[in-house]
Amino acid sequence: MKVFTVFSPSKKERIVYCHEFNIIDGSHKKTKLFRIELEKNRSIFSGENKRETGFAMSPNGKYFVVSTDNIKKHSNSYTVHVYDSESLNLIYKVNYQENTDKFYEANDLSIDDNANVYALGKLYLEGRSQKKEGKANYDFVLNKISDSEVITQTINFSKEEHISSLIISNIKNQIRLLGFYSEERAGKIKGALIFNVDTANMQISQNKSFKLPEAVYKDLYNENKAKRKKNKGKELSSYYVDYVIDDNKGNTYLLAEEFFITTVYVSTGAGGGYMQTVYHYNNVLVLKLNAANELEWARSIFKRDQVPSYNAFIKNDELHVILNSGKNLTEKEDGRVKVSKGLFESSSLYDIVFSDSGEVSYNKIQDNKGNTFYMPYFGVYNGERFITISRSGGKKQFLILE
Repeated sequence: MKVFTVFSPSKKERIVYCHEFNIIDGSHKKTKLFRIELEKNRSIFSGENKRETGFAMSPNGKYFVVSTDNIKKHSNSYTVHVYDSESLNLIYKVNYQENTDKFYEANDLSIDDNANVYALGKLYLEGRSQKKEGKANYDFVLNKISDSEVITQTINFSKEEHISSLIISNIKNQIRLLGFYSEERAGKIKGALIFNVDTANMQISQNKSFKLPEAVYKDLYNENKAKRKKNKGKELSSYYVDYVIDDNKGNTYLLAEEFFITTVYVSTGAGGGYMQTVYHYNNVLVLKLNAANELEWARSIFKRDQVPSYNAFIKNDELHVILNSGKNLTEKEDGRVKVSKGLFESSSLYDIVFSDSGEVSYNKIQDNKGNTFYMPYFGVYNGERFITISRSGGKKQFLILE
């Protein structure tokens, strides 16, 4: 098992290490990958508050890529470092999206069995605002990066519709882009879409799109409100694709979380106070597509949280969503289950299971009070096992679910 860490010797210096753990004999090896100097106290990875976009491994496990941000005050660019997974030797290093006129924001990363990197992101048309007069102020672009060249292709959908979010699906080196679109304005969601990518010629074609079914709304709202929203064509807001998971039958599961930021005023008494930023990681959309890219079912997890909290994987033809929530989940009168934690409530680790037909069950793994608190968001599923790490601070421990 490989664990990547970032060490900060100073405000401007970052060192990326790879820790290799042998689960069988318990041995550990630490290797320095690279060092970066930053402007001021910046991060080297984009999207840290929502989705980690800096790491990817090839389907055959032979290569992995680390992509870092080089964002400066008047320009930005990104760098990919491609390594051999066994030796940890650097295969190549390339800069891409070097631009002083337009801002580029990384969204997802993939690498194929030939060590070609695919970097997906938003290229802003003006400034760094997501919207301009309700319209999307960006184009999604796909970069194909090798040791010899960088090829960039713009992804077009429709002038009347906006691509809200996209993620890369790399199954046996077949690249697809999956995500959500809006008919109203940027940031909203009307339905899901799929693009196929001809990687040899870097040509992109739209395969299918479909609207969200009523079941999605019924998991989030009471029955009357769900019907009103569906019948009036009301769109959802602020959902970002987190996971695209394929099973051995050719089915694809798409998961997206509602994410937005607010600010609140915190009073310190005597007329004083300060503004505090609050991150919201709320409802999760779950969609199942069959091998023909047709929608079989869609559900939602009615959730509230203020930190990145969940992970997902397929085991025995069932979708598992692992997350921390309150000790006792709240069941509404209409049967909906709210996954959240009260202010003074202790937490528990849960396994939310979706059957092949979309039925859902909620299973408690452990009460966290008196036990080690684990962070599913930082976990990984491989070899029929889900492995995650304990919360920061003190000695690190690993949880293995089989």
